[in-house]
Amino acid sequence: MGRREGARRDLAGRTLHRSARGSLLNGYSAFMRPLLPFVVFVCVWWLIGAPSGAGVDPPESGWAGLVERAEAEHGEAGKRAAEFLLAHRPERDAGLDAEMLWSNLDLALKARAEFAWARGVPEELFLNDVLPYAVLDETRENWRPKFYEECRAIVGRCATATEAAQALNREYFKLIKVHYNTGRKSPNQSPSESIAQGRATCTGLSIILVYACRSVGIPARAAGVASWHDKRGNHTWVEVWDGAWHFTGADEYDANGLNRAWFAGDAGRAVPGDPMFAVWASSWKETGRHFPLVWDESSRVVHGVDVTARYLGQDVKDGAGKAVRHLRAWDGEQRVSAQVRVLDTHGALVGQVQTRAGTADLNDMPAVALTPDSRYAIEIEHDGRVYATALPTAAAGEETVDLRLDERWRVLSEEEAVAAVQAAWKQTGEAIAAEKAGREADTFSWNGHTMKVLEKTFGQAPEGERSLWISMHGGGGAPPEVNDQQWRNQIRLYELEEGIYVAPRAPTDTWNLWHQDHIDPLFDQLISTYIATRGVNPDKVYLMGYSAGGDGVYQVAPRMADRFAAAAMMAGHPNESQPLGLRNLPFAIFMGGKDEAYNRNKVAGEWGARLDELQQADPEGYPHRLTIYPDYAHWMQGEDREAIPWMAGHTRTPWPKRVVWRQDDVTHTRFYWLEVSPEQAAAGRQVVAAVDGQNIHIESADVDALRVHLHDELLDLDEPVRVEINGQLVFEGTVRRTREAIERSLADRRDPRAASTAQIDVIVPSP
Repeated sequence: MGRREGARRDLAGRTLHRSARGSLLNGYSAFMRPLLPFVVFVCVWWLIGAPSGAGVDPPESGWAGLVERAEAEHGEAGKRAAEFLLAHRPERDAGLDAEMLWSNLDLALKARAEFAWARGVPEELFLNDVLPYAVLDETRENWRPKFYEECRAIVGRCATATEAAQALNREYFKLIKVHYNTGRKSPNQSPSESIAQGRATCTGLSIILVYACRSVGIPARAAGVASWHDKRGNHTWVEVWDGAWHFTGADEYDANGLNRAWFAGDAGRAVPGDPMFAVWASSWKETGRHFPLVWDESSRVVHGVDVTARYLGQDVKDGAGKAVRHLRAWDGEQRVSAQVRVLDTHGALVGQVQTRAGTADLNDMPAVALTPDSRYAIEIEHDGRVYATALPTAAAGEETVDLRLDERWRVLSEEEAVAAVQAAWKQTGEAIAAEKAGREADTFSWNGHTMKVLEKTFGQAPEGERSLWISMHGGGGAPPEVNDQQWRNQIRLYELEEGIYVAPRAPTDTWNLWHQDHIDPLFDQLISTYIATRGVNPDKVYLMGYSAGGDGVYQVAPRMADRFAAAAMMAGHPNESQPLGLRNLPFAIFMGGKDEAYNRNKVAGEWGARLDELQQADPEGYPHRLTIYPDYAHWMQGEDREAIPWMAGHTRTPWPKRVVWRQDDVTHTRFYWLEVSPEQAAAGRQVVAAVDGQNIHIESADVDALRVHLHDELLDLDEPVRVEINGQLVFEGTVRRTREAIERSLADRRDPRAASTAQIDVIVPSP
């Protein structure tokens, strides 16, 4: 509590301030010491015996004689008004100026007599919510003369308190040129402090509107919460009385009337009785509770009334069970007004709002009620530019979403997208180079597994046009030295016209050298490193292997078909692998006709026949060749080198018009332009998808949801796109190119030619 700032007289007539009480006795001369007991009695009475609140005021105090003057000028009503103010004044106000106190009381009573609505106000309300000269703990000042003259002109033609309050909220802030701005010096500014700056926030604005209403006899008080139920901030507004209490936002005029405000839904979720989460209204008289001051949390100087019950249920039904997202848009540090469109996974518009800026309260945010645990796309239009990003929702409830007009979200043209991919890949390539520098030379590591490589370079190629050949050695199920010998032999096995020929050493010595789940991420790391640091063209990466390495080609090629330009299997066995994923990968089988171990020769023929069948059913897919050397057994005497020119004649198509994706026991989350979550990536699941013009047909999908990666090589992203799954339309609309989409794609797949510039998330409908 603040100390009383008034002054009192000692028995000798000298001025004594409360701050000097401790030195009272020391100030007397020796001849007055016999009077000491009497002086002590007076001091004790002064300190603890004076009536609470009113005190005994010095002759020059503004409170001295106020009751008598009020009674003389306004009769019994004036006397009761002065006594009420005096009885409930805050301790800090003991020394207030007489002119301020008198003009406040005098003009309050004049307004009560002048305005019809004021005459009908019960005296109890008049005393508590019209008469007081302050609302909270703001600086005290003689505001009423100015407000009375200015506000009575605004409400002159109003018939009711509601009309008058609406008129004041609509006109008075414009008149004094004060509006919402977080650059104000303090939250609890007095009107003159706000006018001097031309700015205030919700509390300062509310103080002004309460004063304005009180100046023309309308009961008014501040109301607010120290924190919303979801802890996203506090807020103060105004309540006015016209037969009952009604609420409104200060400087937030609503032509539809009172009890309409952006914060109604939040207030409807307040917690009764809670000092932090209840709705409190200010009171001049003591109530046993306090109004929470967020700028001075320990203060109890402002009395409060819990009015939460009147707000409960306000607009709550609209968001019940929903994921309610309150939206703000920012351009740097500046809050901006932007049009925000929310689209569901079907591309349908489910919400459109305009974010607030300027004089609107920081907490004044439009909201969209969305389905929990869903994913939405949002488009933000501001200053002639469009920004696009995703808006996921988690559980039901309310959240504030600050939408930053991030350059990564800006919608790009096709040309801008090409440049953005190049820029993003440059950054990605630098990161890959740094990773390489941190590893032992000629090694790759993943999840505790290390893969060494041997390398030879053949021929010349322009920068960025090198080819990369990954050649897997045989062996397996043998001591390390045996597999090491197979590895060193593999680097000598083939020669190229041009390219970087790499023989990796399998990280293990088990029989299934190249089947295991660490192989794919190691190969992915190898490929991206050579693209980033050795000038390899990502569309000229080839896979081959002999014996156990041939087993690896059977395994790896179908599940990583989207990384290679062609693959050749020499003298291997497929085990459980299936050829369905080879739809867009040229695949060659080379086998000795007498290689009968594990029925390799027979199985090779069966695979060739299976590829024939697949190609007959899909003539534009499954390019392949089967070469059986009838006179050779496991060693084909180098005849299989003819695979090299055949493979070199092919380049990868990173955006094929048709994709067949079947998950092996080693699963992937992305295959060409399709993606699933890790939870959906399960062995045996299959997705078949095709593009026809601007239409994407997903013919079968053993998953619940898909992300579709898009690029202008696949379809025209300047035109609307349709997606059907099992014959049902699941999306129709324009999909935006953004840097965010590009960066997200490269983060998942470090391959510049496969970097998508836009993505769609779709839900697979139930059969």
